[in-house]
Amino acid sequence: MTATAAIEAVWRIEQPKLAARLTRTLRDVGLAEEVVQDAFVQALERWPRDGIPHNPAAWLTRVATNRALDRLRRTVLIDGKHRQLAVDLAELERAMPDIEAALDEDIDDDLLRLIFTSCHPMLPAEQRAALALRMLGGLSVPEIARAFLVPEATVAQRIVRAKRTLRDAGIAFETPRGQERRERLGAVLEVIYLIFNEGYVASSGPDWLRIDLSNEAMRLGRLLAALTPEQPEAIGLLSLMELSASRFGARTDGAGNPILLLDQDRGRWDWSLIRRGLDGLKRAMALTPTPGPYQLQAMIAACHARAMSAADIDWIAIAAYYQALALAAPSPIVEVNRAVAAGMAFGPAQGLAIADALRDEPRLKDTHLLPTVRGDLLAKLGRMEEARAEFRRAAELTGNERERALLLARAGPSLT
Repeated sequence: MTATAAIEAVWRIEQPKLAARLTRTLRDVGLAEEVVQDAFVQALERWPRDGIPHNPAAWLTRVATNRALDRLRRTVLIDGKHRQLAVDLAELERAMPDIEAALDEDIDDDLLRLIFTSCHPMLPAEQRAALALRMLGGLSVPEIARAFLVPEATVAQRIVRAKRTLRDAGIAFETPRGQERRERLGAVLEVIYLIFNEGYVASSGPDWLRIDLSNEAMRLGRLLAALTPEQPEAIGLLSLMELSASRFGARTDGAGNPILLLDQDRGRWDWSLIRRGLDGLKRAMALTPTPGPYQLQAMIAACHARAMSAADIDWIAIAAYYQALALAAPSPIVEVNRAVAAGMAFGPAQGLAIADALRDEPRLKDTHLLPTVRGDLLAKLGRMEEARAEFRRAAELTGNERERALLLARAGPSLT
């Protein structure tokens, strides 16, 4: 592995943990992210020249902490009236001798605190999710923009404003309890699911999957479900992620090319994850007579998991679940998926009617999802030239190289 590849791998794994650890001490999300980024910049400069450290996480932690100390010292010198900064500086200096030992401690609480802090109700919902995805998922601004179907400048502005609000308000770095926890739970679930989805199909880059990102989302989901065992949606989200992740081993071929759901070898699915997901869904459904959006999506995933072959999938049940989901949590993405399910259950013409109703939806104009679905439905109806045009348009819109290649192949002479 090259030094650059090692830095990228360490970034994905260590960035959220290091940001959470430093946020606890600095009590400033923005400053924590800045010094973590500085540490990785130094890694990019030094590791190719000096070699990869024996313990990359410890190296990055020490560099980031030193950088934080330097920043705090300069601030105290510039403005001696900032007593709180002097306290922060003293605390951080006392913590320095134990910094490497802290790497072996359980940092799960810090990560959960960072999730709940990023999702503080003082922040608008869109700022919460963008900040948490940046801090916890290590996603870039373009990746977050694709996840939210908004311009990159909008995402960057949301993140800057969220950091400023948290800093200026002196928000406590904590995991809330009682009613306050319940009020923030929906935003936290949304963030975890968005992180998982970015791993399930990467919005950009050379890889179809980012399994490490999805695994991190599942780990956070398990922590949250354990923290809130009475919340059916927390358990439902975990079930959904586990059932979806069970397909990872069958979603690409040996060269990393995508394999679509109906073409997958179900013998390569992870049946232990399927059992966990189905068990979790059963527990979630026992907690409420009215399933929420994550439970409904888990019920859809369960239909796929229970089918022994693609021919056995109960598409009528899936279409019904998508109809219920459209009522519980309406969105253009749900409608696109409902078009797929209706097309499989009742014929491509019915699916295309749903998809065509979305053609003027502004939130879908910069994403490949709708043209991909329309291309598939048009091809099934024998309208090949229209289908090819849709696949070419979808290929232009996706940021994922593997997905682009797949779509261009489907736009070729053969649509099989």
